[in-house]
Amino acid sequence: MATRIRLQRHGRKGNPIYHIVIADQRSPRNGKFIEKLGLYNPNVNPAIIDINFDKTVDWVMKGAQPSDTVKAILSYKGVYMKKHLLTGVAKGAFNEEEAEKRFQAWMDSKEQKITDQKTNIDKLTADTNKAKIDAEKLVNSERAKAIQEKLAVETPAPVETPAAVETPAAEETPAAEETPAAVETPAAEETPAAEEAPAAVETPAAEETPAAVETPAAEETPAAEETPAAEEAPATEEVKSKED
Repeated sequence: MATRIRLQRHGRKGNPIYHIVIADQRSPRNGKFIEKLGLYNPNVNPAIIDINFDKTVDWVMKGAQPSDTVKAILSYKGVYMKKHLLTGVAKGAFNEEEAEKRFQAWMDSKEQKITDQKTNIDKLTADTNKAKIDAEKLVNSERAKAIQEKLAVETPAPVETPAAVETPAAEETPAAEETPAAVETPAAEETPAAEEAPAAVETPAAEETPAAVETPAAEETPAAEETPAAEEAPATEEVKSKED
C-alpha cells in the first residue's frame, strides 16, 4: 500500500489549521488516515510546526512520500537532514556518534537562524507600529493645527463685530440725546431777548419821520421857483434886438 504524508485541513474558514498525517494516497483529503504526525499552523509568522520527529523520520525511512508542502515543512524541521545522516551511517561513511554530532550542529545553526528571523520579524513589527503611530501623531498634529488656524481665521470676524458694533458705545445715545443742552429750549425760548423787538422796532424812532420828512426845507421851492431870474429873458432878448 502506497502511503503519503500530507496535510489534512481543519479550523475555521479563513483561519485554517492543518494536521500532518500518514494516509493512503487513495483516500480523500479529509478521509481516514493511518497516523497523525503533527500540526501545522500557517496563520502566524513564523509558522507553528509541531511534529513527532522520530515517528516522522521512521516513516520517511520506510519510503512514505510527502506532498510538496509537507516536504518543505519536514526539510525545515531537519527530518530529511536526519535521513541523509542515517543513510551515511548505513553506508559506513561515519558512525552514529558522528552523525548525531553533525545533526546537532546543523540544528544549532538552524535554531540560530530561526531566532534571528524572529528577532527581525519582531523588530520589523515594532518599526511598523512605530511608523504607524508617528504617522497618526503627524496627522493629528496637522489636523489640530488646521483647526486652530481655522478658529484663528474665523474668530476675529465675530470678535471684531463687538468692537466695530460696540453698540453700547454707539447706543450711548444719552450723550448724543443730551438734546436738552442743545435744545435747551429755555435758552432758545428766551425769546424775550430776541423779542425785545420793541428796542429794535422802536418805531417811534423810525416814525420820527418829521425830521426826515421836514419837507418844509425841501419844499422851499420858492427859492428854486424864483423863475424871475430865468425869466430875465428880456436881457437876452435885448441883445437879439440890438443885433437885429
